[in-house]
Amino acid sequence: MKALKENDGVLFAALSYAIWGIVPIYWKWIDEVPADEILAHRVFWSFIFMVILLVSTRKWPAFMIYAKEIMKQPRKLAALTIASALVSANWGIFIWAVNSGRILETSLGYYINPLVSVLLGVLVLREKLGKAQIVSFILAAVGVLVLTLHYGIVPWVSLLLAITFGLYGLAKKMINADSSIGLTLETLMVTPFAVGYFIYLTYQSRGMFFESAGTGLLLAGGGVVTALPLLYFAKGAQKVPLSMLGFLQYIAPTLTLILGVFVYHETFTRIHLLAFMFIWSALTIYTLSKTKWPRVRTAKIKEKNSA
Repeated sequence: MKALKENDGVLFAALSYAIWGIVPIYWKWIDEVPADEILAHRVFWSFIFMVILLVSTRKWPAFMIYAKEIMKQPRKLAALTIASALVSANWGIFIWAVNSGRILETSLGYYINPLVSVLLGVLVLREKLGKAQIVSFILAAVGVLVLTLHYGIVPWVSLLLAITFGLYGLAKKMINADSSIGLTLETLMVTPFAVGYFIYLTYQSRGMFFESAGTGLLLAGGGVVTALPLLYFAKGAQKVPLSMLGFLQYIAPTLTLILGVFVYHETFTRIHLLAFMFIWSALTIYTLSKTKWPRVRTAKIKEKNSA
């Protein structure tokens, strides 16, 4: 029974990461729409979808209770506000990058993200780094440095995606809410800005929602595309060991990398390959350091030496 649950968890988690990995295809379908308008629709329709979901799954009363509680806790409310701003910024940068032909940079950003999260844990939560993690940071830094020195430009899209998502994860730790309730609250916080932007676009006669039925449906569907993988991830994360999630999370940037190179024919040079190899090596060392394998091997060596 336990193995069956874990298999279900792996399936859900892998599916969530697979959707995140191929989601650039969706935004490419509406690349004629400005990124800021897509972002506003993504926020608004994600909120609408999550409200429908909470009502249909009978979680609305729990949402209302949590919403009232958080309003009385300034620290959690501040964390919620920050999380909402960070996830919106992350979504906006990602959409703009994808539709600007910078899919490879988004892939790099999400490869770097786990290491940024660990660094934030050290700086903010005073967590300690092991030797393997220190080596991982050095290798990842070399990878970013290789790109910077060769092109003369810091890969800011990649770094911003990694930093905003890392900080978002940190803020989420403080909120500590059910994933569906948390996402509903986060989108609720920024939905008024999205609605205000719709009013501005209408006044300026610039909105593209009613440009065609297809465009309108795709913009509205962005809410489902955003929320669905998060819900799959929440189901999977409950049944899968953290070490397994560590491996599975690289499905998304790997699929994005493949899309960028083989589907959208973005330039992937030897310098890119060298930089990615440093970062892949860093992630391999970091991920292995979080599994049981090094600890089991160390225990066996100690047992052999004592014998």
